[in-house]
Amino acid sequence: MTDKRLDIRQDSQDFQDLQDKLLACIHCGLCLEACPTYVITGNENDGPRGRLYLMRAVAEGRLETTSTVYATHIDRCLGCRACEQVCPAGVEYGQLLEASREVLLEAQPKSDLANRLLRVVLRHVWLSPWRLRMFFRASRVFRDLGLARFLLKIGFMPPRVKFGMALLERSKGVFHAKTQRSQRRKGAVGSVALFKGCVGEGLFARVNRATERVLEANDFNVEIPPNQVCCGALHAHAGDLEGARELARKNMAAFDSDAPIVTNAGGCGAMLTTYAHLFANDEELAERAAKFTARVRDVSQQLTTTEMRTAPSPMGQSVTYDTSCHLMYGQRSGEASERMLRSVTGKDFVALNGTERCCGAAGVYNLLQPEMSQRVLREKLDHIKETGAGILATGNPGCQMHIGAGACLSGMPLRVCHPIEIVDQAYEKAGYYE
Repeated sequence: MTDKRLDIRQDSQDFQDLQDKLLACIHCGLCLEACPTYVITGNENDGPRGRLYLMRAVAEGRLETTSTVYATHIDRCLGCRACEQVCPAGVEYGQLLEASREVLLEAQPKSDLANRLLRVVLRHVWLSPWRLRMFFRASRVFRDLGLARFLLKIGFMPPRVKFGMALLERSKGVFHAKTQRSQRRKGAVGSVALFKGCVGEGLFARVNRATERVLEANDFNVEIPPNQVCCGALHAHAGDLEGARELARKNMAAFDSDAPIVTNAGGCGAMLTTYAHLFANDEELAERAAKFTARVRDVSQQLTTTEMRTAPSPMGQSVTYDTSCHLMYGQRSGEASERMLRSVTGKDFVALNGTERCCGAAGVYNLLQPEMSQRVLREKLDHIKETGAGILATGNPGCQMHIGAGACLSGMPLRVCHPIEIVDQAYEKAGYYE
């Protein structure tokens, strides 16, 4: 394995591109205060600049990929990409992190239980549509029968398992289910293709249905390509870039029209916009991937392309908003999502301090790095308490579950939902649905 990796390092065009990106860092340190893990630990290696130094040391052969220091600090990164926002040199940190984790995934000992389990899940569950459907179907049954809630009441279980139960319990909706459709003429301003997402459709199907209704109420015709699969974000974040490419190829084939690709999950949207990077050196797919990426937009971005319908606030209580990192730093759509929410909450909206800071979810980071994740989450929950809001909206399912689970286990009376669900509630109250 080592010889093969060294050959790749010397000959691959992909690696040369990454080497150039590593050298773009000017070591100014402006990224440090934007990095949640650095702020918590104060350790240079827990900040973007230190991690870039470790990546470069591995690339130049000065540090082994099996080094504990390298593994510890690369694994501890949330991948929130807040550093990219403040970097004057434009370092593409997210791409460098994924490449580093690809090397790390291969270098980690196969006897390591967590590493082996991660490989099995990514390769044999997430890459198989029917197995993934069965997994989420079982998860829904477990959740809807109240088993997760029951186990939480028992209380005696390992912390990771307990938090996992809280995550599942807080994937439930906070509003009543609706089956209405829009009264308006669909398709008057064009068609869009909705990306459902695996977690999105598996545990948050209500958000997808709300997205459909809101888009239709604003005169869009919503198409849902049947052969779409997982976006590949979990694979990319774990370093399994080949797995991510396998899924990306299927999604590019599924979304073969010219319609905008609309997402309602910041993590999925950010991943879909990286397909151009995944296939940048693929002569056959580079152009197609670039065109695919250019069509991706969050539902809030899509609604800015027309005169979005407004409605009175349906809440009757304070609502605050936390920006999904990947929505803000990956899709650059955090402000559009907040504006969408403000358009139907009005005076009920309360601004959240630190909304630009990661909540600590980061895919499966909250289960693989529980201690650091909880430290990041505590800061977020403290800021939410300061608002006095009873409802928090955020545009990513992982963030919804993570913040909701933290609130649940800390006894905090907080309901967490997606911004589009509140828009959907407002539209129903205003009589926009049949």
